[in-house]
Amino acid sequence: MTNHETVTLFFLQLAVILVAVRLVGLLARRIGQPQVVGEMIAGVLLGPSLFGALAPVAQANLFRPETRSVMYALSQIGLVLYMFLIGAELNVGLVRNKLRSAAAVSLAGIATPFALGCALAFGMRDSHALFAPQVQLWEAMLFTGAAMCITAFPMLARIIFERGLAGSSLGTLALAAGSIDDVTAWCLLAVVLASFGNDAGVALTAIGGGILYGAVVLLLVRPLLARLLAPINQQDTTMSGAVLGGILALLMLGAWFTDSVGIYAVFGAFIMGIAMPRGVITRALHWFIEPLTTNFLLPLFFIYSGLNTQLSLVFSPTLLGVTALVILAATAGKFVACWAAARLSGEGQRESLAIGSLMNARGLMELILLNVGLEHGVITPTMFTIMVLMAIATTLMATPMFEWVYGRYQRAAQLIAAEPVPAST
Repeated sequence: MTNHETVTLFFLQLAVILVAVRLVGLLARRIGQPQVVGEMIAGVLLGPSLFGALAPVAQANLFRPETRSVMYALSQIGLVLYMFLIGAELNVGLVRNKLRSAAAVSLAGIATPFALGCALAFGMRDSHALFAPQVQLWEAMLFTGAAMCITAFPMLARIIFERGLAGSSLGTLALAAGSIDDVTAWCLLAVVLASFGNDAGVALTAIGGGILYGAVVLLLVRPLLARLLAPINQQDTTMSGAVLGGILALLMLGAWFTDSVGIYAVFGAFIMGIAMPRGVITRALHWFIEPLTTNFLLPLFFIYSGLNTQLSLVFSPTLLGVTALVILAATAGKFVACWAAARLSGEGQRESLAIGSLMNARGLMELILLNVGLEHGVITPTMFTIMVLMAIATTLMATPMFEWVYGRYQRAAQLIAAEPVPAST
């Protein structure tokens, strides 16, 4: 295909993708799931698992390999912009207050599913062709453990935002714990990729570069931005195109650096978002960036992942059993560990159950990690499909579990608080 033909086909792809994610997202919301869950499912439906099975010629002609790189690039821009917005909306003061509890919840939520993932990889390494032949046992264990312990930070943030908990104590604790959780999981992945390439410098560069980046942005760039952008916040003026362009350039520079050192671009974006001055600046950024990002760019990543998911690969009794075991271990390990850690940190029973439910969502970050593993030849398409099913299942569980243990009580409390007080006689 020529470049012109590739671009022309990509426009048609975009139209199909946007219609599909809207329709499936609408169905997801009808059953109490957030829009992002519908987008995950739409990705699988448009891939070889359904569309490719029902109309293989049409699916192959629509999603040609030549357009994959364009879709991937746009999806990465969407991820970066979305994580930037999440960082810009994070209440840093509440994070400081909840740091001890967040660290405890994160550590427990990492250690338990990580150990279960290592145990599963130890038992599955040589039996079902789930890992590339050249992958060592300990590398398979480390990758599976990292994939099991990760929390979908953007998914977590989206649930918290949609439930109106973004600035609450519970929401901030969950966000802080989720961010620590994911940074640790990506450091583990960096170790796997370093060992797979026989280069320990990859892991050292990733971890050291990530620490350096965080220190520079939060200690130097953040106060500098506060001074430079103070007139806009203080005078409550509109953000100009030049200021928006400068902020976006700085964001892309941060994404480039963290991606180049191996931590992944979304964490550079998240830290840069934290560095943004609160007030008019963050409100304007949300107004300018959020609609296009969540409704156009971000769904492309779910479609890209769905094109790599082939459910037919696990349609055997043995592999279906493996998939069920992976889902059970991932769900129980994360939920129980985070609930127990929150309780031991002094959180209430209902809040602790809610945190365990929220931390169990793996959606977006899980798919990112799995795509990296597949691209680097660590896992096979079969293992990719199993872990995608685990990501969808645990993410589907997160909202109903949260609603059952916390959401209904939250709404009841809000209704009681809103009732007028009867006049005294």
